[in-house]
This record gives sequence, structure tokens and C-alpha cells, in this order.
Amino acid sequence: MRYVAMVHKQEDTGYGVSFPDFPGCIAAGGTLGEALADAANALAFHVEGMRDDKEPIPAPRELDEIVADPALTEDREGAFLTLVPLIEDRGISKRVNISLDPGLLEAIDEAAKERGMTRSNFLASAARQALTA
Repeated sequence: MRYVAMVHKQEDTGYGVSFPDFPGCIAAGGTLGEALADAANALAFHVEGMRDDKEPIPAPRELDEIVADPALTEDREGAFLTLVPLIEDRGISKRVNISLDPGLLEAIDEAAKERGMTRSNFLASAARQALTA
């Protein structure tokens, strides 16, 4: 799932990010990339807290709904909208079967070994990076 985020450029600092579907969930970063990476982490942390408190998790609203929401007019001022993925760590691993070109698999294994990671950890890390980019 991806949620709409409002990104504001702060005058003398970096960027601030907020989520219309999750009041109180905010993130920041010195660069846009840092702010969006922090936004994905903040969103996951916020949802984890909601789950712990047995609060319902809202379905993501469409961009058009956010733009048309008169209650958000002031919040949208000076912001641009983007989508941030919700990636929840559930604390368990699930075995999957994938097919890869043998040359790509060798490169993955070599890169994982250089980083002291398992193939699974390397692929999960690369997928997380791609999803939050």
C-alpha cells in the first residue's frame, strides 16, 4: 500500500513530510531523499503503534481525494504530494520461490558476501531500497 504524503520545503532547513491519512505522523530530512526515506520509516512506526493500540488502519485515499478535501487546503499550501509505501516488518520470514538469471544470482551472492549478508537479507534490503526510492 502507498499513502499520500505532503512534502514541504522548509526555508532555512530541509524538508518536512506529513500524512493526511495519519494525523501526527511526520518526518523530516535535510534532503528530499532523506525526508522520503524517513517518511517511510515514520509511517511504518506509526502504523505499528496503531496496531499495538488496536486502532483501525485507514485505507489509503487517492490523490484526487486528498486534493479535493477542503479540510486540507491550508496543509496543502506550498506542498507537493507524493506516495510513500507502507512496509511493515512483521518479525517473521516467509519462504518464497523466485527465478533469476544465473549471472544475476552470482552477482547477488558476491555482493551479499562482500557485505556480510545472506542472499535473503541482501534481496530484502535491495527491495526495501527500491520501494522507498
